[in-house]
Amino acid sequence: MRLLPAGLRPWIASRGQSAPQDHGPSSGQDFDLGRDVLADHILNSPDYHGLFGTAIHFPRWELWGIDLSIDKHTFLLLVAAVLATTAVVWAARVVARAGPGQAPSGFANAVEAMFVFFRDDVCKSNIGPGYQRFLPFVLTLFFFILSMNLLGLVPWGGSATGNLSVTAALAVVTFLVTEISGALKLGPRGYMRTIFFVPEGVGGAGRVFMLALMAPIELLGKITKPLALAIRLFANMTAGHMLIFTVLGLVFVFAEWAGVRWFVAGASFGMVVAFLLMELLIAVIQAYVFAMLSAVFIGMMQHEH
Repeated sequence: MRLLPAGLRPWIASRGQSAPQDHGPSSGQDFDLGRDVLADHILNSPDYHGLFGTAIHFPRWELWGIDLSIDKHTFLLLVAAVLATTAVVWAARVVARAGPGQAPSGFANAVEAMFVFFRDDVCKSNIGPGYQRFLPFVLTLFFFILSMNLLGLVPWGGSATGNLSVTAALAVVTFLVTEISGALKLGPRGYMRTIFFVPEGVGGAGRVFMLALMAPIELLGKITKPLALAIRLFANMTAGHMLIFTVLGLVFVFAEWAGVRWFVAGASFGMVVAFLLMELLIAVIQAYVFAMLSAVFIGMMQHEH
């Protein structure tokens, strides 16, 4: 506690005293990094705690017995959507003002480069003919997930992609786009062949055996692909935040050790900075992987086996 800046000590103390309402410890309990900071940053809650102890208490709303109230991760999800939309629309206007054949500069140039990369190297190469229909969807996934990931690196922020419900919802949307577009492209007969698959030249009892063997595998594959998308994104973002706060916690563990506390604090700070830079890279990579694999799955369903 003594290693913290003086301006943050009242905020830390207030968070420790307000913990009974949020996390359940008894009143007056000492500050706990895991309970008061790590859990508050990673876990979802009905309130959002901001800078210097400010808090947003979201109203509760039920409809037909279903809780539709906004919570912390829903709020951050909406913030990410607004940020991603604002950034992309602003960049598009800058590119439009530059005119054809003129490259924009700065942030707009970076957005245009990512757009061209996803168009040529992700959608066109993985989906094939007709990729233009899916390009807006894949780009939306990338920028939306990237915005949520980056919000998790902001102090007093949080990553909605650290919530399995959020990543599962994104995976379900990808699954629906993949399967519905595939069914429309292949037709009923072609779509059923993606489930009931028999290699060419197999007939009689072998055909029956292959149908009984391959149909469950194909159905399981349709389910596990979006499930892998959801778990990969959730696990990577949650693990990164836990690692950062665990290393930061060494400052509090050795706070009373006069001989080593300043060395531990300096080493911990240096490692946290390195981990934050690594987490910044991971935030971009995970957004790219989710969007790229979505394009791969869509492309696989656009063609029969």
